[in-house]
Amino acid sequence: MDLGLAGREALVVGGSAGIGLATARLLAAEGASVTIASRDAERLQEAAAGIGRDVSTSPGGGPAEVAWFPVDVTEDDAEARLAAQYGDGKGLDILIVTVGGSIRGRFDSFGDDAWHDNYNMNVIGPVRTVRALLPNLEAGRSPAIVLLGAAGAKMPYVNQVVSNVHKAGLLALVKTLSHELASKGIRVNAISPGRTLTRLWLDRAERMAAEQGTTPGEIIEEFAAEVPLGRFAEPDEIAQAVVFVASDRAGYITGQSISVDGGIGRGLL
Repeated sequence: MDLGLAGREALVVGGSAGIGLATARLLAAEGASVTIASRDAERLQEAAAGIGRDVSTSPGGGPAEVAWFPVDVTEDDAEARLAAQYGDGKGLDILIVTVGGSIRGRFDSFGDDAWHDNYNMNVIGPVRTVRALLPNLEAGRSPAIVLLGAAGAKMPYVNQVVSNVHKAGLLALVKTLSHELASKGIRVNAISPGRTLTRLWLDRAERMAAEQGTTPGEIIEEFAAEVPLGRFAEPDEIAQAVVFVASDRAGYITGQSISVDGGIGRGLL
């Protein structure tokens, strides 16, 4: 299916690894003009070069160059840096924010710092990003915002209380923004993945394996057994949903949190 993304201006925040990188690669393969941003300039440069190589040699061709710039959306100056990057009034058609993360532990193991830091990552970072780039989105063509939620927002995981709360707040942000920005023609949605083979999960599996005297593979298998489809997602599988929702093919979808979780979420809504 042609998603009609050729020539669209897209920014993927968190685009140097994991789901963000997979999303940027798919956008570029669809012919979008892609910029990626994250904290690490070296990783960004490598990611941009890799996307360019992958896309230019793919059957569909596409742009061979991907722009990048470093920004840490958890820092206070992030909004100014983002605005400066797009400060010339350049239109932005697609904004994807894949920044976020979870921390494992029981409620009584976390002090205020853990709550503040995770809130800054999962909620304030996306808020800063959207606020900084709203004028550019207003100047875009059929503009769309997609934020990365989590299955835990709808079905809170045991021992992930901090991110459960914050990802639920992110979904409230999506629903609210979808109403406020509809008159400007801007759609706002979330894609809420379940267990996905990103660096976050691989690192977690290594830590848990060391603590339990087992292997990372066995840890992954244990958690995969709780998923009805019996496995973790690949980042590309989440990215496919992100790119579709960002496209005009999803032009009547806004204010939604779409679960891509292998069926782990048991709720009806």
